[in-house]
Amino acid sequence: MSDVGRLHDLGVRAVILSYVDTAGINRIKTVPLSRLDDAVRWGVGMSPVFDTFLADDSITSTGLLGGPDGDLRLRPDLDRLVALAAQPGWAWAPADRFTQEGEPWIADQRGFARRMTELAAAGDVTFRMAIEIEWAVGRDDDDFLPACRGPAYGMTRLVELSDYCRDVLVALEDQGIAVDQFHPEYAAGQFEVSVAPAGPVRAADESVLVRQTIRAVSQRHGLRVSFAPAVVAGTVGNGGHVHLSAWRNGRNLFDGFPDSEGGPAAAGILAHLPALLAVGAPTPASYLRLVPSHWAGAFACWGVETREAALRFVPGTAGRPGAANLEVKCFDLAANPYLLLGALVAAALDGLAAGKSLPEPITGDPANLPGVPRLPTSLDAATDAFAGTPMLREAMGDALFGAVVAVRRAEADRLRDQDPAGVVAALRWVY
Repeated sequence: MSDVGRLHDLGVRAVILSYVDTAGINRIKTVPLSRLDDAVRWGVGMSPVFDTFLADDSITSTGLLGGPDGDLRLRPDLDRLVALAAQPGWAWAPADRFTQEGEPWIADQRGFARRMTELAAAGDVTFRMAIEIEWAVGRDDDDFLPACRGPAYGMTRLVELSDYCRDVLVALEDQGIAVDQFHPEYAAGQFEVSVAPAGPVRAADESVLVRQTIRAVSQRHGLRVSFAPAVVAGTVGNGGHVHLSAWRNGRNLFDGFPDSEGGPAAAGILAHLPALLAVGAPTPASYLRLVPSHWAGAFACWGVETREAALRFVPGTAGRPGAANLEVKCFDLAANPYLLLGALVAAALDGLAAGKSLPEPITGDPANLPGVPRLPTSLDAATDAFAGTPMLREAMGDALFGAVVAVRRAEADRLRDQDPAGVVAALRWVY
């Protein structure tokens, strides 16, 4: 049976074509189910100007992007097409962007993640990745009123929102998302879901789909959710920690870490973390979350099961094969997941190619240790580090690299005069 016929039998009448812009916003167009085949063949029009949109829908520009001219074609990836469990009548597919001549768009973020995956595969390396999803559940529309009052990680919180949490898990399962674990998190009204690892492009797709699903289930329960890095000024925010492992010929390169090939891969990520923050912590609110002694990973260091280090090595349970992985803790969910995972692959490959070495691991809170470097404390500083990193420019290409720099600088400028509460309020319900 065709995709159209299968979806029609499931009650689907329209398909969402989804991509994520440079500011981390999920932008969409939709087509009736009857037009899906045409969308696959010819694409759906979308202006390239969205590559320089900010989170508030204002527009900046670069020498290559940001004007009113031109058009692109969104083409849905039918391999990832899924009927949405929490939005009856709708299906979803991530879209790739092409020129009207049928060439891949030079600033397509999903295409960048795919190129980095292919570059790794050319060296017989594959990556498995997953992004942890944290979100805050609220009951009001402007300020944030937590929808539950129980303590962090407490059963009370789950009891208070038991039906809601069950419905999130059911919807994810019905959409083929393999959930590893689900629990109440630290901040007020906060939960977290972890999904199984996958290749970089699929992992980014699933990060988008999981958040859309959580948002839709929340809406049906009369709740509102925020994935923003800071939801209430001065409190713990939402992270988007990335877990990753690298494999060659069925062997996990992080087995035997740091003396294995996983060591240079991690060293590449650690060396480029200040620049990677402009990708993975892309808003002024990100730096309200990224503070010491809050398990946010504010210091450029690594440790074995050390949750204050930006890089936490996870050996895995003894006797469980292939479980070793690296957790990168300093990122949040305002990031475009395709940009983030592609950039992490690029940094890991750079470490492997250069044979980089890790410094000694730390134990305890790095805020109390002498000489441990702090990661950038502002979006300006992270953007400066990014702009000065030729490796990322080469990996992304001039158009995409320039868009990241321009959007980050404009985002910093538009919120520069806001106090922390104003920054949080400006972004709370955007992400």
